[in-house]
Amino acid sequence: MRFLTRFLDAHPVSADTKFKVKIFDSPKPRKVPKVVSETLKGAASAKAMSRMKKESVDCPVVGNEVAFLVCFACPSFLRRVTGVVDCAGGDGPPKEWLLG
Repeated sequence: MRFLTRFLDAHPVSADTKFKVKIFDSPKPRKVPKVVSETLKGAASAKAMSRMKKESVDCPVVGNEVAFLVCFACPSFLRRVTGVVDCAGGDGPPKEWLLG
């Protein structure tokens, strides 16, 4: 019981987290708009950006699969922890970021 108490104290669930979305490797990398790539240039290293371009999430706000970088730049994105994204479930990414 002591372990569980310490674990919950160290990993609190945010009250504004509406969805927990699992990240998965997509078989074919999804297209990421240049606007998103330019926005995230200073936020992550080139190696991390390259890896994240090959990942996707099933976005509960949009209703289908989107590239992880689009999710990362979305205003509803809260955090990424061990392959799971915490999402606030707000408006979602702009429509022009959602490429076919």
